[in-house]
Amino acid sequence: MLNEFWATAPTRYKVLVFGAMGLIAVGIILNLVGNTSGKQGLAMASLPLIGLGLVLHVAGIVVRGQAIRKNIRR
Repeated sequence: MLNEFWATAPTRYKVLVFGAMGLIAVGIILNLVGNTSGKQGLAMASLPLIGLGLVLHVAGIVVRGQAIRKNIRR
C-alpha cells in the first residue's frame, strides 16, 4: 500500500503537497532575489511564503496519516 500511495492518495493531499512545494519554491526564489539585489523588503516578504508552505506541508502529513490509518482499519 505505501508504494502506491500517490496513486490512491486523496485529492486534498495532492493539493496540499503541490501547494506547499509551490509556496516554498516561490519563497526561496524571492529570498534569493531579494538578498542578491540588496532589497531587504523582498527578502523579508518571502519568509511568510516559506512559513505558509511549511504549514501546508505539515497539514499534508496529517491528511496522509489519516488516510493511512483509515486504510489500515479496513
